[in-house]
Amino acid sequence: MSTSNITKKYIKNYFKNLTFVKLRLPVLLFIGAIILLTILLVAWLNGIGEIDELFSQIHYFQENPPIWVQIPTDNSKYLALPTILLFLIAQGIMKISPTPKTWSRVLVVGILLGLTIRYLSWRSLSTLNLNNFINGVFSLGLFGLEILTISSGVIGLLLMFKVKNRKKEADYFSQAILDKTFEPSVDILIPTYDEAEFILERTVIGCQALEYENKKVYLLDDTNRQEVKILAEKLGCEYITRYDNSDAKAGNLNHAITQTNGEFIVVFDADFIPTKNFLNRTLGFFQNEQVALVQTPQTFYNIDPISRNLGLENILNPEEEIFYRQIQLMKDGADGVSCAGTSFVVRRKALESVGGFVTESICEDFFTGVLLSAKGYSLVYLEEKLSAGLAAENISCYATQRLRWARGTIQGFFINSNPLTIPGLSLSQRLAYLEAFLSWFTSISYVGFLLMPLAYVCFDAIPIKASAAEYLYFFVPYYFVNLTVFSWLSYHSQSLFLSCFNHVLLAFPKVIIIIQTLLNPFFKGFKVTPKGIQNDYYYFNVNLAWPLVILLLFNSISLWWNLSNYGNHSWELSEEIEGVSLGLFWSVYNILMIWVALLALIDVPKPNIYEWFNLRRVVKLKIGNHIFWGTTRQISEVGTEIEINGKIPDGLLAENLPLKLKIIAEKIDLQGKMTNIEMSESFPCIKVKFEKSNLSEKRHLVELLFCRPGQWQRQKVPGELVSLCLLLRVSLKPRFIFERKPKEKAMKVGQL
Repeated sequence: MSTSNITKKYIKNYFKNLTFVKLRLPVLLFIGAIILLTILLVAWLNGIGEIDELFSQIHYFQENPPIWVQIPTDNSKYLALPTILLFLIAQGIMKISPTPKTWSRVLVVGILLGLTIRYLSWRSLSTLNLNNFINGVFSLGLFGLEILTISSGVIGLLLMFKVKNRKKEADYFSQAILDKTFEPSVDILIPTYDEAEFILERTVIGCQALEYENKKVYLLDDTNRQEVKILAEKLGCEYITRYDNSDAKAGNLNHAITQTNGEFIVVFDADFIPTKNFLNRTLGFFQNEQVALVQTPQTFYNIDPISRNLGLENILNPEEEIFYRQIQLMKDGADGVSCAGTSFVVRRKALESVGGFVTESICEDFFTGVLLSAKGYSLVYLEEKLSAGLAAENISCYATQRLRWARGTIQGFFINSNPLTIPGLSLSQRLAYLEAFLSWFTSISYVGFLLMPLAYVCFDAIPIKASAAEYLYFFVPYYFVNLTVFSWLSYHSQSLFLSCFNHVLLAFPKVIIIIQTLLNPFFKGFKVTPKGIQNDYYYFNVNLAWPLVILLLFNSISLWWNLSNYGNHSWELSEEIEGVSLGLFWSVYNILMIWVALLALIDVPKPNIYEWFNLRRVVKLKIGNHIFWGTTRQISEVGTEIEINGKIPDGLLAENLPLKLKIIAEKIDLQGKMTNIEMSESFPCIKVKFEKSNLSEKRHLVELLFCRPGQWQRQKVPGELVSLCLLLRVSLKPRFIFERKPKEKAMKVGQL
């Protein structure tokens, strides 16, 4: 082998090894921290002098804490006063300002930060139980888990000091679009992999219905299906495919960019349908040359699987609501908006300047936004529901989707567009992106919290050394004020109890995927979330459930142990009594959350793949030669329910005649047949199944159901007390037992 070839091989291997070190640095740091902590604990266990002395000193300071983390013994009857005063202050602020304003938000956030500092001071200086190795391990472990969770919360609080609401800006900038003084060319890209034709059809129709002329709609088929090509031809949109599907969605979009030339690019997932004013509200922001991307919220026109499985439809909000109502507003204030993969507009020139969509991670959207920010461009978040899509349709798909997001985000540690290291970002932007990483790592804390009651049973350990009076004085104000203002700060998108429940539901799978990704970031490819699913059975997701079943068993044992031992302790052993009391409460709380989570893992039947909307519209019906008037109760793409304003002759119903109806306000003409009739109060209500409609009728129907501006409204989540009552009600009256209809089929047991 020649010297030059040897040199080239050496250089190639050098850079390969350099890349390996770069990719593995987060893992090395993570493992290094664990090894260092393990060495310290082993040294303490074996009584090695300096280490043993260190822990002895820490224990001494815990036994003799500073005065500011001690309860006022001379005024012990006023220990509840901080909680009462702060609760009244919080209630007063929320009463004066029902929606967070700048002054009220800053005041509440200031109070929360002060309480957080007070709580952490007490926990770190007074409550660590280091009197022996076992207590020390559990006490330090629990405190570390709390620090991880609180760190994510503190970053969120810091970002809340500056929140942007762009609605007034949208009003101003949209005038240029409406006046047609700003009318750039727009390419609308709809990437698809294996979605059903009926889903693609309504998405394309919705995009074509946008009230903006200078646009082209492209269907990007990553599976080269002949039927999709025919659908595109039928609808009159452009069709683009490729011979492989390398780099998944990012590769599909990047390929389409080379085949199109519009000044701006809009991306909608295959199941997302825009309202007609989407471009009117978003495109105007790009009159500012620094704006590279405008993101809008995701909302859903179907019921998410958690709400449906628990029987809480139209009561609970999807988990995503807190992200789009609160977190994205915070990130916008820090100039760290997250691109969410759908329902956004991006400037082609800016996108091309960063090399297109990121292909290194399966979360191509998030890291493409990072690259644009690092390049000096601005990302805008407009908190208006201008599109709607399909939420995951069963709990298995829900889990697959969340775990894919977790893996894609953690991959950010190993790629060039890592927001924590990439040049060009400000401190506030890095904090905004750091919050995204930490939000996934808090799953580790929740697993620890679910396991911690076992410390009392299996190891007779007491992780927190504190009296009831100390809890009342330091913990209760911190927790109770957070409980009081959580929903208010999140614009009533989520309650704290329901947020904790969502964390518990997939805590174990998330921890597993985090560990897998840290050890092997790119261990498998992209998996699309299935859409348009039909199910006739109750279905129990075993793979997701078994860790929770084990935890439920262990926490039940912990509860039994605490109950049986609570009265057996000598009242002189106050520390043990307080430990048993905390373990008792903790076990009850965990059992409730775990049991409800298990109920959420039982998918209820979903026999209809089409969504029905509660729309009241005046209709004119013609059955044979008879004319009737009525009002719709529900409408879908395949049928409607109509309350008739009068009686229908019995003979007419028996003839099973064809039916014609006209929706008056929208001037939509449809044909169908009656499939059912029932009495609603004093008037009949008929169910109509539509006959195959022509393309024009289909377009009008899709626009009515999905594309009306302003139709996707916010829903307020119940307050904390009501949320807790809902969880209790669900736990006592599981849907799969108490709401099962006689004709519904039996439960199937399956795996994820």
